[in-house]
Amino acid sequence: MNQERPVVLVVDDDPSVLRSLERLLQVEGYAVETFSHPRQLLERSPAQGPRCVVMDLRMPELNGLELQEELRRAGWSHPIVFISGHGDVPAAVKAMKAGAVDFLPKPFSAADLLGAVERALAQDRQALAKQGEREALRARFSVLSPREWQVCQLVAQGRLNKQIAAELGTAEQTVRLQRSRAMEKLAVESVAELVQLMEKLEPSV
Repeated sequence: MNQERPVVLVVDDDPSVLRSLERLLQVEGYAVETFSHPRQLLERSPAQGPRCVVMDLRMPELNGLELQEELRRAGWSHPIVFISGHGDVPAAVKAMKAGAVDFLPKPFSAADLLGAVERALAQDRQALAKQGEREALRARFSVLSPREWQVCQLVAQGRLNKQIAAELGTAEQTVRLQRSRAMEKLAVESVAELVQLMEKLEPSV
């Protein structure tokens, strides 16, 4: 799991809100980056490490929902916490459906904001851990030959050696050998263990 200091990115066109949120979050030990215009955040490249975005709903040029969509298109996956002084329930529902972690109406308490930020960062840490696991799995499977990879895929589908041999146009004994070599390279001792690895890898294939 990534041990970098968590960063909170705050977007609000009200300078006084930016300053107060920055102070509050820094006191709690977070690194904070502030943006007074939504375009400034879009100009920033996505970064590694646990992060979340706290943004106002009502902003010039791009509102929070539009910025949320633009960030997704730009490859951002960090969780978002919305704040708003307008009590816009339909917008809150839309934001949550689009993946926002929370929607806090102004005025909100420091405890409410900090709780939402910690939930968002916990979600990001979990996503980073899963990403790291998938990358490690891809590295393990990268040592397989193309045919060994094919055999593993068919084994994971529940095919028998005879069925795999027929599908690949090869001998059953060859399939046994390729499966054995693949399992040895992957350091697994059973077909069940191989299937479990394949299931973990599948979303990223």
